[in-house]
Amino acid sequence: MASTYSSFNLRTTQEKFYIEACDEGSEEVLAVDRVSTEMTLTVKRDVPAGADSRPICGLMGTIRLVAGNYLVVITKKKKVGDLLGHAVWKAVDFDIISYKKTILHLTDNQMQDNKTFMSMINNVLHTDGFYFATDYDLTHTLQRLANTSPEFQEMSLLERADQRFVWNGHLLREFLAQPEVHKFVFPVIHGFIDMRSSCINGKVFEWSIISRRSCFRAGVRYYVRGIDSEGHPANYVETEQIVQFNSSKASFVQTRGSIPFFWSQRPNLKYKPKPQISKTVNHLDGFQRHFDSQVILYGKQVILNLINQKGSEKPLELAFDKMVADLGNGMVKYIAFDFHKECSRMRWHRLQILLDMVAEMQDELGYFLVDADGKVLLHQDGTFRSNCMDCLDRTNVIQSMLAQRALQSQLRKMGVLHVGQQIEEQVAFGKMFKNAWADNADACAKQYAGTGALKTDFTRTGKRTHWGLVMDGWNSMIRYYKNNFSDGYRQDSIDLFLGNYAVDESDWTTPLREPKDWKFLTLPIVMVVAFSMCIICLLMAGETWTETLAYVLFWGSASVVTSGLILFNGPDFVDAPRLVQKEKLD
Repeated sequence: MASTYSSFNLRTTQEKFYIEACDEGSEEVLAVDRVSTEMTLTVKRDVPAGADSRPICGLMGTIRLVAGNYLVVITKKKKVGDLLGHAVWKAVDFDIISYKKTILHLTDNQMQDNKTFMSMINNVLHTDGFYFATDYDLTHTLQRLANTSPEFQEMSLLERADQRFVWNGHLLREFLAQPEVHKFVFPVIHGFIDMRSSCINGKVFEWSIISRRSCFRAGVRYYVRGIDSEGHPANYVETEQIVQFNSSKASFVQTRGSIPFFWSQRPNLKYKPKPQISKTVNHLDGFQRHFDSQVILYGKQVILNLINQKGSEKPLELAFDKMVADLGNGMVKYIAFDFHKECSRMRWHRLQILLDMVAEMQDELGYFLVDADGKVLLHQDGTFRSNCMDCLDRTNVIQSMLAQRALQSQLRKMGVLHVGQQIEEQVAFGKMFKNAWADNADACAKQYAGTGALKTDFTRTGKRTHWGLVMDGWNSMIRYYKNNFSDGYRQDSIDLFLGNYAVDESDWTTPLREPKDWKFLTLPIVMVVAFSMCIICLLMAGETWTETLAYVLFWGSASVVTSGLILFNGPDFVDAPRLVQKEKLD
């Protein structure tokens, strides 16, 4: 099994960074020149005695900003658990260290831009959910790892990683070109991992959930929808549920991703912007690329489209249905289920309708199972590809229910559950299972939408509660604010981190300083003044009621008119991305 070093010391001098491998018996040191950026291998005795020293947990990589190159290191980690005997870690804290000793060579504007870019990188790094292992490949499912060649097994973790899920891939681009330094770096995934030890019928087993968020077409809720020309969908997440018992192991994989054709839903101050389907592109090309790749990677595809079949979401459902029919691929099956209609008025028991509808298909797709001797007993021959509008709240509810059904079958095959015994009867395990899936929902939602998931009261307890409705309302309000007034910055941060935008040191201008339209400042000031005057006129009545009414009507009308103008020009008032111009759909 490929592995990297697991502990390091960072030694710093004026000329170089020295990353010492601290594993037992290791003498290797990675030297990084702070001027030429050249990376070479040396040994510990060659490190200057006076070099400053600090322990670090690993290297995320390097990134170029206005002031030059920066070294990004993991300074704190937390153990999540052990997967098949390999430690899995969560990266908790980071540091960004400049190659340059000073930034005095920059102009004031460049210093400000560099500070903003640094803040953006920190914004991504401190979005909870970065995980790594130094002697296990977290980017692949158990089934993919079981179907690999000896040559694959000999490759470094960096070379063999599934690039869809390597979030520090851009930061490691210089390391990738030098195989001799691969033992100093490892792929880092973004998403969610939870590992629990559980007991049913006196039998102890390990249960894990791993959600791998794709770094292709990554971004935030309203600014990244649909697919790109390569067929990569927005908010694509591969979720694997793993069980280990007495050396036998099983896994069940599901995927989620935005509706895979070209559509947008740009924020415009309205609570729910109307989705727009592009009229100028060939949808089927990207659509086919997406499903061709999914079939190659996972096998049969069962699409569970959970969006509304009326209102603003209806055109998306109709287009999705038509495109699957036009695709004519027997490996792709489409099922539409109007989640909100079926579960309206707290009738959440009706989700069983969908489970019954797909039960036979789930049995056909199966799951991956290996016995204690390492013999593969079962393969998973396809996946459920679930989506709603955001691929968060409704999607996670359905995924958790499908995962529970698969787990019940797996535990029976492994001998943990007796024949006929239901997993719902295991109260302690059931509570842990539901909470873990709800935590998964919250993690995916915070990374894409900026808040915890909606509907997690059902995932956690198995029933919809009035308190859950209140919390959903609260989270919806926070989402509205973030999606309209802070998500442009978050999108820019992700684009910078993933290399979708590259900082050019020789370019003295950046998109960060583009001036705002006059409406951006003028109309809100007029609206606030008019509204304030209206309130003052009500509180400080004039000599006659007609005089008071005239003032109130005047200032009230001014307030209403400016509010209307602001809503009409909504896109000018939201926080839009500046670094990468996302495609605008007709």
